[in-house]
Amino acid sequence: MIRFEALLGVVSLALAIYCLIDVIRTPDAVAQHLPKIGWLLLVLFFPFVGSVAWLVAGRPRPTTQPRSTSAFPEYDRPGRMVAADPEADDAFLRQVRERAEEQRRRYREQQRRREQDGA
Repeated sequence: MIRFEALLGVVSLALAIYCLIDVIRTPDAVAQHLPKIGWLLLVLFFPFVGSVAWLVAGRPRPTTQPRSTSAFPEYDRPGRMVAADPEADDAFLRQVRERAEEQRRRYREQQRRREQDGA
């Protein structure tokens, strides 16, 4: 019986520490239902109940971003602005890709020439 209570205490402490760190790392603007300081005090003064409440009601909901349908997925990054004119954006990305491929081709040619000159 003592082992069960000790295990429950360790789990409760780990949960409280996790939630405390999560509350601290959460930006003020995205905490739900209470200000961030309110959640912090709730988790500090009522560790188990405050932690469960934070996990259920206070944590910000993860936002899912739609998958890219762009022809240039290598340029899709989180936080990248959406183009006002998708055709112009695709044309720009095509130009960037072509320029990068041209630079790689020139670099490979330079390496070949250096190898031939050195051999």
